[in-house]
Amino acid sequence: MDQKTLLLDCRGLNCPLPVLHIQKKIKTLKSGFEFKVYTTDPGSLNDIPAWAEFTNNKVLLINEKEDFYEFLLRKE
Repeated sequence: MDQKTLLLDCRGLNCPLPVLHIQKKIKTLKSGFEFKVYTTDPGSLNDIPAWAEFTNNKVLLINEKEDFYEFLLRKE
């Protein structure tokens, strides 16, 4: 991760908490800022892309790790 990327660790949180944490954090960021989100809730595979589309932000990457999901998001 570079200086324009941060990590929001939402592992252990169930729907809708990961999306609520993302929404709260993204309000503090400038456009173009990229950040990673880690989750363990399988529902986040649908919830986070749907949230991004609804809010006009971007999901750049979804990576299924062994025991969590990794998202790379960009504030538009």
